[in-house]
Amino acid sequence: MTVTEEAVRWAARADRASKIYGSGDTEVHALREVSVGFEAGRFTAIMGPSGSGKSTLMHCMAGLDRLTSGSAFIGGTDLGTLNDKQLTKMRREQVGFIFQSFNLVPTLNVRENVTLPSDLGDGKIDMGWVDEVIQTVGLGDRISHRPNELSGGQQQRVAVARALATRPEIVFGDEPTGNLDSKTSAEILEFMRRAVKDLGQTIVMVTHDPVTASYSDRVLFLADGQIVKQMDDPTPDSVLDTIKSLGD
Repeated sequence: MTVTEEAVRWAARADRASKIYGSGDTEVHALREVSVGFEAGRFTAIMGPSGSGKSTLMHCMAGLDRLTSGSAFIGGTDLGTLNDKQLTKMRREQVGFIFQSFNLVPTLNVRENVTLPSDLGDGKIDMGWVDEVIQTVGLGDRISHRPNELSGGQQQRVAVARALATRPEIVFGDEPTGNLDSKTSAEILEFMRRAVKDLGQTIVMVTHDPVTASYSDRVLFLADGQIVKQMDDPTPDSVLDTIKSLGD
């Protein structure tokens, strides 16, 4: 590792990360000694065909699954050294999640859904920051509304705001706009870009869509459990061309 690389502050990183499911004839190598860093304050997309290991990499980096060998770090914390209770606390306090399904609590209003992770933990939260995030995602006039009173796009905005509410070290998104129409998807992705640029957030997103990936600063391409290419400043066309070339 060069001096320049050492000087970078990583929000998360993996070192020779491997994940094996099953054993013997049914053994599947989902990740094969992957080493990668996610720089703080950047937006990274992870792409690859089904079975390439992209979701496994995200889940292991986020502490949702454990590696078979190698290491995964959030900030300076080695996830492999944490027990289940410590992992749960780390995920709640240092990691934000945005999924395809919004995972909102139907009986809670917008503000209550956004503050839920903190309410389940130590209850400490900067309400000024929460209000800023809610305003930034365009839900300032919907604070008292429950999920069934919101459109799909508005519900995903709540999910994005919830992920940012605790000022996590990093936010992981698993196809976060997969259930939305193209216009609403673009609005959510634009906000995610602003969260990185204006709020200093770090976002890692799994996606299969070249247009979605083009909102990121960098795209990682996985195949057979390994990173086979990366691209800075992606465009829809450059991402699509890369996908085609890797399929040849």
